Amino acid sequence: MNNNYLNYILQLADTSLILGQRLCEWCGKGPVLEQDIAMSNIALDLLGESSNYYQYAAEIQNEGKSEDDLAFLRNEREFKNLLLVERDNGHFGDTIARQFFFDAYHHLLLTELKHHSDLKLASIAEKSLKEVTYHLKWSSEWMIRLGDGTEESHNRIQKSVESIIDFTDEMFIPTNWESELIEQNIIPDIRTFRTQWETKVLEILNEATLSVDFSKSRQLTGGKDGKHTEKMGYILAEMQMMQRTYPNMEW
Repeated sequence: MNNNYLNYILQLADTSLILGQRLCEWCGKGPVLEQDIAMSNIALDLLGESSNYYQYAAEIQNEGKSEDDLAFLRNEREFKNLLLVERDNGHFGDTIARQFFFDAYHHLLLTELKHHSDLKLASIAEKSLKEVTYHLKWSSEWMIRLGDGTEESHNRIQKSVESIIDFTDEMFIPTNWESELIEQNIIPDIRTFRTQWETKVLEILNEATLSVDFSKSRQLTGGKDGKHTEKMGYILAEMQMMQRTYPNMEW
């Protein structure tokens, strides 16, 4: 296995881990108990997915490291997650918009990866796809409910959509190391997902009476190459505190 492929597996793991960590911040703070539990369950699904990827990454790396080492003992520049998932939770509508845009992409990605020739990666994708299908249904329904709800909920979720669109292009812009893997037909070409993703996003936004102008995106990227926003350091400080304070803890 080459180093680019290891980067790819870590990118998948890091993205799910950081989004799961963000959703965990809602525990006990959700707008109603049912949705508090729903977000916690989605977070657990994402943490489970990331755990499977980290185990596989440790196996590829073959340096005697564990999934805990990869999740809790790497520094900020070593993480390769999308910038989108490290965005603040904000209010409930901000979290729903972030989740929906990611779920629509995540569902497409896992649908492709479950047919991958790497059977270990395919099995992780197939298992996670069942969960992400629910995630997408949940976030789509909330986009519609908030967008087509009261004037206040409509205005707030519309602002959420406008504030997050700058962070969505990174999902479809390959890094140099991803481009090499794509040229070698080792990973799916994420650029081909864009049309399907926009179709799904517009389908739900139209039903929610919301709008989006993709052309206004500033195309913020860098997360997959370890260049993160100022939020990332705070996320890792909280997430890694126990492992760094009490080395060799297991999760």
